[in-house]
Amino acid sequence: MATPSEKKRGIDPELLSILACPQTHQGLRMATAEELARLNARVASGKVKNQAGKPVEQAFEDGLMREDEKRIYPIRDGIPVLFIDEGVTP
Repeated sequence: MATPSEKKRGIDPELLSILACPQTHQGLRMATAEELARLNARVASGKVKNQAGKPVEQAFEDGLMREDEKRIYPIRDGIPVLFIDEGVTP
């Protein structure tokens, strides 16, 4: 069951239940506000690179965390960006 914050953030719970990491096929969940805040602080300091090795310059408005919590994928304009290269180590 989706939490109220997941519904408020616009990811349909049914869609969320079928999304998976494009690399490992693990399930994904909405990143918490705390996880996003920590990641965005690192983004602001210029210390974050995506899996392609490119610096991440734009803060995450939202994100999907992999089950093992070793990768987070951005959500931009309400759309999950599930490309391996766009994943970031939280």
